[in-house]
Amino acid sequence: MKRLWAGWVTALGLALTAQAAEVSVAVAANFTAPMQKIAAAFAQDTGHKAVLSFGSTGNFYAQIRNGAPFQLLLAADDETPLKLEKDGLGIEGSRFTYATGRLVLWSKQAGLVDGQGDILRSGKFQRIAMANARLAPYGAAAMETLNKLGLLADVQPKVVQGENIAQTYQFVATENAQLGFVALSQVVLDGRMAPGSVWIVPVNLHSPIRQDAVLLLKGKDNPAATALLAYLKGEKARAIIRSFGYEF
Repeated sequence: MKRLWAGWVTALGLALTAQAAEVSVAVAANFTAPMQKIAAAFAQDTGHKAVLSFGSTGNFYAQIRNGAPFQLLLAADDETPLKLEKDGLGIEGSRFTYATGRLVLWSKQAGLVDGQGDILRSGKFQRIAMANARLAPYGAAAMETLNKLGLLADVQPKVVQGENIAQTYQFVATENAQLGFVALSQVVLDGRMAPGSVWIVPVNLHSPIRQDAVLLLKGKDNPAATALLAYLKGEKARAIIRSFGYEF
């Protein structure tokens, strides 16, 4: 009887393993921390594994156009997934907004950044970090904010440019730049702000940062890819997303 039970358990384990699959996911850098938590929960709940790569949305677009083996894209904007769909590289009907991001001006120095962002007008800083606006939607939002405030010309000479929002955050976190425009998700967890000072940029100063996901052509027949898309719409994933300051 024990042998029969052991054999049944082994067979069940092999069946579950056979059903499990991997999905290669290109993830916008601002979504690094929440996606790591979501991927762990996804693996535990479904048996599928999400293999994550983090970077700028613009670079991912170029890589996917050049044949990179990504099966799912979680972009930092809603334009890139639409372009991939029009290019025939994204599956029509799979695209949806998984999160709406918020831009913040952050410094590790307490009291440096005020609640209205007046530090930008005072110019009392040597370097300010921003992501490359051509590659990173959060960088484009920062440029748009400075334009609307009429401060771009004054601030531009002090800009230290990151390739993506993760590198931009590192410039500020290591104090190579005294302050910088980063994603709210990088400086908040479970409703608590990271040490330092922050200004949450009003949404009327830049276009909404709608972040869309899209199933890519290479993931069309991958059960893990379609399962992860569905999982991102579920309450467990959404609770994680909300905990990092995103909206929907």
